[in-house]
Amino acid sequence: MDISVIGSAFVLLFLAELGDKTQLMTITLAHRYPTRPVLAGTFLAFFVLNLLAVLMGAALYHYVPQEAVLIAAGLLFLLFAWRSWREAGDDEDETGQTSDGRGAFLASFTLIFVAELGDKTQLALIALAASTGALWSTFVGGTLALWAVAAIGVGLGSTLLRRIPRHWMHRVAAMLFLVFGLLALGKVMADIGA
Repeated sequence: MDISVIGSAFVLLFLAELGDKTQLMTITLAHRYPTRPVLAGTFLAFFVLNLLAVLMGAALYHYVPQEAVLIAAGLLFLLFAWRSWREAGDDEDETGQTSDGRGAFLASFTLIFVAELGDKTQLALIALAASTGALWSTFVGGTLALWAVAAIGVGLGSTLLRRIPRHWMHRVAAMLFLVFGLLALGKVMADIGA
């Protein structure tokens, strides 16, 4: 393992992902669902994505058309927007969380996986692995960075759960998912028109 490559990958991906849409989604997921399954689903999604990035390199980018990824992400975001908006009107206990662990894990894994597939951080990891040749060092540094950002997001989301009424967070989450969904689908439309 090359410590300098691990450090470079960590810093690059940590800074690129901090405050990005994925961290905002992680905050929202941690507010809606139990903390452990969200963290586990998010960590597994980043682990799989980073493993794909370093093992398959640029080939992954060529085999999965960007438009297909954006359409899937956009539709998934719109589905989560609808669900969040609907759940904001539910008369559920303000202190309880809305899902069991399995549902939270699957939602977190799927949403993060689709949102990050072909994203700038995954492409940066591919480029770093290709330029250094240190695949496992790149994988370790990148994965630790994304796990750190996810842990911060989960910490914020689970903290907000205690301070902000659930229906407000559901409405904000719905709006964020709606914006991300429309942006993803809008990019597909712009690419088709270009």
